[in-house]
Amino acid sequence: MKLPHLILPLVPILFFFFFFLILFASPAAEAADALSQNCGKTGNYSANSTYEANLRTLFTDLRKNATNSSANFGFAKTSVGTTPNLVSGLVLCRGDVNFTACSSCLNQATQDIQNLCLYDKEATIYYDYCLLRYSNQNFLSSTDNSVDIILYNAHNVSVSFTLFGNRVDYLMNSTANYAAFNDSKKFGTSQMNSTDSFPVIMGLAQCTPDMSGTDCNLCLQNLIGMMPQYFNGTRGGRILGVRCNIRYEVYSFYSGAALLTVTAPAAPAPAPSLAPRVTNPPSEGKKKTSTGTILAITVPLVLAFVVIAGLCVCFLKRRKSGLTKPLLNVSNPEEIKNVESLLLDLSVLRVATTDFAEENKLGEGGFGAVYKGVLPDGREIAVKRLSQSSNQGMGELKNELLLVAKLQHKNLVRLLGVCLEEQEKLLIYEYVPNKSLDQILFDTKKRHLLDWGIRYKIISGIARGLLYLHEDSQLRIIHRDLKASNILLDVDMDPKISDFGLARLFGGDQTQEVTNRVVGTFGYMAPEYAMLGHFSVKSDVFSYGVLVLEIITGKKNSATFENDQTEDLLSFVWQHWTNGTITEVADPFLDQHYPRSELLRCTQIALLCVQDNPADRPIMSDVAVMLSSETVSLETPSKPAFCITKSSIRAGSFSSGFINIGGNTDRSSTKSVPVSPNEVSISDMEPRNNS
Repeated sequence: MKLPHLILPLVPILFFFFFFLILFASPAAEAADALSQNCGKTGNYSANSTYEANLRTLFTDLRKNATNSSANFGFAKTSVGTTPNLVSGLVLCRGDVNFTACSSCLNQATQDIQNLCLYDKEATIYYDYCLLRYSNQNFLSSTDNSVDIILYNAHNVSVSFTLFGNRVDYLMNSTANYAAFNDSKKFGTSQMNSTDSFPVIMGLAQCTPDMSGTDCNLCLQNLIGMMPQYFNGTRGGRILGVRCNIRYEVYSFYSGAALLTVTAPAAPAPAPSLAPRVTNPPSEGKKKTSTGTILAITVPLVLAFVVIAGLCVCFLKRRKSGLTKPLLNVSNPEEIKNVESLLLDLSVLRVATTDFAEENKLGEGGFGAVYKGVLPDGREIAVKRLSQSSNQGMGELKNELLLVAKLQHKNLVRLLGVCLEEQEKLLIYEYVPNKSLDQILFDTKKRHLLDWGIRYKIISGIARGLLYLHEDSQLRIIHRDLKASNILLDVDMDPKISDFGLARLFGGDQTQEVTNRVVGTFGYMAPEYAMLGHFSVKSDVFSYGVLVLEIITGKKNSATFENDQTEDLLSFVWQHWTNGTITEVADPFLDQHYPRSELLRCTQIALLCVQDNPADRPIMSDVAVMLSSETVSLETPSKPAFCITKSSIRAGSFSSGFINIGGNTDRSSTKSVPVSPNEVSISDMEPRNNS
């Protein structure tokens, strides 16, 4: 019989078939990418302080203890120092990762968390392979899970949502039970095979190993109970907390074989078999299949398997690179490789905003309107609908989007995604519920919400945000339109700087409504910027000083007083400073409930920021140190620069939208610089010079 010789030509096909199967069954390990971070609310520490030194020691101890060869490999918790400089920490690597992956993830975590949560006394950061948490409060004996992140696959299964959900629930309960009571590391992986049309489901559950079996199971059950609310019919989902976490997918996402195999309950109606039906058994004389028949069956099947396996591999890689990412939750700048990782369908945004209904409109600026939206999982977003008048090329626009998206800081409004469909240019931001600072600070009915503690937090937060833009981000960002309406307040009244970098999304000549010639807002512009068009980080420092004085006094820098004969805000504060009556400038709504030393210090810092000569103004790193330490001595301010107000225009200092140097109205003898009161920002982005 010559059958082996006939099969020999099939060897290359079989080789590729098994090659694809290996790829499909064993996807390459992913790098440890940050999923989310929470910077806490327990205060800030100073640079080069004892707390910072203790924190660095903590990171070293945690990495060392978590990667030793003990039974609790991948887990460590400890405390360093004593109150008030006590810092406690905990790290946990996923139970299936090896030494290299665990160590690499923890190294990245300790670096990223210090950049993303600069000077915060408490922070948590999550990755695929590990998590890290530290705090100035001793949380190590608590089993509070502090759920910080819920992620889900943006696509649904093609079977019954109810039946699929029941199977996922059954699988995850079995996995939780295994992790809690059958594994010393409190870790479990599972697989539910299926003989019907339902997909194979993979599960994972993990607790910190120091928890008892009962506490671990209770922690996991609480997470499982949340699943129906967020994961109805989705192909995958995960809930991450400090003490326990769960995840399921319809593909293999963990290393090695499942520790637990779960039998799926029978489906109501099994799918019809695709195998050929045999109605009559072959006779004894026909047991030997002819060579032609073997080839006729084998070759098409092998080719079909090769094609299917190849498609599955491509689909798997595409899904793992994009579809399984959390919807609008790109929190790690290094994860943003291209603009496609930020793209969101226009149909999703139309549903979220009720097709950009007028009742969902939050406001309108120079770049377009902003709408509130609600995603299917209940999360709220803000959608900025950019004007279609921009003539910038799509390629350049995408590059600028990537630059803006990679700017991540707790005091900057986060860009979550973009949409570039059907001539629409939409930016999706996190929704900040308390809107802008000016809507509270200058509203007599709401101003009482801003006690001194909150105002001081806002002053400090804005300083940290500007410091990041000026010195700590990948790019040097000069905002050029820092003002109260561009400071948004989150649910905890923490400030977030908005509209940084947006002008970079537009190029060439623009319309009057959206123009790249807009340079700022009256009252906030530094004199050298307003008069000569010269800008630098010091022009932002000037704007910051004006903003701080507004926060202290509760008065607008422009139109602060009832008539043009009354001095402007800077002169008003300076007069009281020289007279020794500075407490009289404090907002009456504070009702003298503030530490006098803090009020004086903030006022002095603000006056230093609004000095006429840019060289006399501090940089933002110095401002941050001044605010965080009472022991740092401050220089004595000189008389501040003049304040550009709308009354200056009426008095003749401005002509036809241009600043007139020297007040001469004869255009032939004047030097003009474009200026506009339009309330939008423009940012200068330059590559950071590391030399």
